[in-house]
Amino acid sequence: MDLKDKVAIVTGASSGIGTAIAHNLDEVGMKLVLTGRSQQKLSELANQLKNAAIVPGEITDSALPQRLLDTALTEFGSLDVIINNAGVMHMMSIEEADIEALCNMIRVNYEAVVRICYTVLPYFKKQKSGFIINMSSISGLKTTPMIGVYDGTKHAVEAFTDSLRMELAGSGVGIATIEPGAVATNLYDSWRESGKQGYDELVSQPLQAGDVARCVRFILEQPASVIVPRLLVVPAASPV
Repeated sequence: MDLKDKVAIVTGASSGIGTAIAHNLDEVGMKLVLTGRSQQKLSELANQLKNAAIVPGEITDSALPQRLLDTALTEFGSLDVIINNAGVMHMMSIEEADIEALCNMIRVNYEAVVRICYTVLPYFKKQKSGFIINMSSISGLKTTPMIGVYDGTKHAVEAFTDSLRMELAGSGVGIATIEPGAVATNLYDSWRESGKQGYDELVSQPLQAGDVARCVRFILEQPASVIVPRLLVVPAASPV
């Protein structure tokens, strides 16, 4: 895909990997619709980019996917790419489990991805083009104690994405997952707040947000005849 002047929605854009993705895609001339919880952070980010619109909101809001699609069409006249990047991670043993926090994580990490895909795919199929990248994790390929629900959300994203890939074959619409290992972002803040170390602190050189952003661009820049359905990226020093 020639990315110049293409239009992309990026969720979870107000920090970390989402911010890095926005900057990376801006470099090649993409027009961006950015969403996240913080209007201030989104506005600051948009001011650093050449052509970006913002849609602040909770990713679990069932009305948000349509608002994102409508904004892309109103502001830029089209939509070509979705980056489902928003996510949270809670580390809880059975004894510590806050069921509401865990169920909210399911809504953020999985339900929101499903809602956005099902909202946008009819548009993509009608125009016979488009690409979706769903941010998964190495946790979508394995399991780890105390983050079983998080692992489950990422396994679900993997299954959902691969099923859609087969369903969309030949339609002109592509879909893929990226599976980062430990990344130095605020994803592990809830761990640190409870006195635990984040995975990024357990690895001597964790991935940086920009490393994952380059993976996004790599997948999008493949020729139309090629799909990289999943891309695992981990720190070189991480024994996973």
